[in-house]
Parts: sequence; structure tokens; C-alpha cells
Amino acid sequence: MNGKASVSKELDARHSKILEGLLKLPENRECADCKSKAPRWASVNLGIFICMQCSGIHRSLGVHISKVRSTTLDTWLPEQVAFMQSMGNEKSNKFWEAELPSNFDRSRIEKFIRMKYEEKKWVPEGETEPAAKLAEMNHGINKFPEGSKGGAPGKQRSLSLEEEIFTRHMSQKTPSAPSARKCRRGSLDMSMFVAVRSSKAPPPLTEHNTPAKKTNGAADLYSLLYAHNGDNANSTVPPSQWETFD
Repeated sequence: MNGKASVSKELDARHSKILEGLLKLPENRECADCKSKAPRWASVNLGIFICMQCSGIHRSLGVHISKVRSTTLDTWLPEQVAFMQSMGNEKSNKFWEAELPSNFDRSRIEKFIRMKYEEKKWVPEGETEPAAKLAEMNHGINKFPEGSKGGAPGKQRSLSLEEEIFTRHMSQKTPSAPSARKCRRGSLDMSMFVAVRSSKAPPPLTEHNTPAKKTNGAADLYSLLYAHNGDNANSTVPPSQWETFD
């Protein structure tokens, strides 16, 4: 949205009165550059009042150096009027013409203006432009305090009875000591697993897991004489029948 559209007729009329009052001040009755009488134009970012001839030269510098407005024909924004009130020709020239010789020839006005604002020929070294300096000051003033909105001090909401009791209870509760490092879910302590496994007794020996013993040839022959059948699993052949064994 264009900022000028937000300026009402009443506000615009008020701005015109303020600018007329500024032009009547002794330091603003002459053009800031060529010293001609009754200037009716202004550079809103340099904070100076200039004549019509110098306003055309200022326009050729570009808006990054000078923004020209008519004091009677253009609509002004509140911040532009406020900056003109804070500056003026005398204060501005103390910066831009600080090292200018008193007898300097201004007849070649365009060259003079370009040397003054483009080359900054007579500006003291290390000095900050008035517009930048004022912007820094306004930035510090307009910083909103923490907990506030729009520059207004923040207003805290009063707590209810339940919130007060809960807050008091939480403030009295001592913080618990930091717990030991927790194992990740699903992980096993392998040292414990090995210890438990080693403490178990070996399983009892059965018919199926009895380890084989080393025997000689006679014992092996004797084991062949066992007959395994149904109910009598370990019946032996009587010695009287050995004679018939072929």
C-alpha cells in the first residue's frame, strides 16, 4: 500500500502549515546550495530546502542521494516532515560544507552540488551523515522492551487460585537426582547373560545323550549280544546258548 494514500486531507493540511513555518525560519529563507531567496522545494532525505533550479540538479543525482519534493504540490509523509523539522539548511550545511572555503565560487552550481553530495568533498573524514545518525538514534528509541508490544509496557495477567497453588507446589518440589544411564529398550547386558549361562548345571545324562566310552574289542563284542525289543529293552542271551552261537 502506498504510504501517501494513508495521509488524510486534514493531515496533509497540517503538514503544509508545518512546512510553511519552517520556510519562514531565517536559516531556511535561502537555498541550501545556491543561496537564492524563497526556496519552495526540498530534499527530504538531506533535510534541506532548495530552489527550483537546484531541485532539477538534485533529481539528476538519483534518489539514492537526494529525494526531491515540492513543499506545496506534493503529499508528505509524517516521517519526512519530522526529519525536515529536525534538520534544516543550517544544520545540514554544517556537515556537507564543514571544510568548504568561505570564498568558494558557486557559479558552476551543478558541479558544486555534485562535489558537495556525490564526492562529499567538504565532509570531515569519519563523520556520519545526519540522516544515518538520526536513524540510529530513532532505532534505539523505538526498540520495544522485552515483554511489550508496540512500545507499550507489557501487562502481566493475574493468576487464578488454582494456578497459584500449582505454581507454589512446583517451586517447592525438589528436582530429582539425575538417574543412571538407561539402557536402550531391547538391549541385553551380555556380561549378566554369560554369568547366568555359566552357573547352570549340565543336563542329566540320558540314553540319548550319554557320551560314548572308549572300550576294548571284548566289550564291544559283548555289547552286540544285547537284543532290543519292545518291553524288555535290555534282555541278554544266556551263557548256555553261547555254544550254539556260530
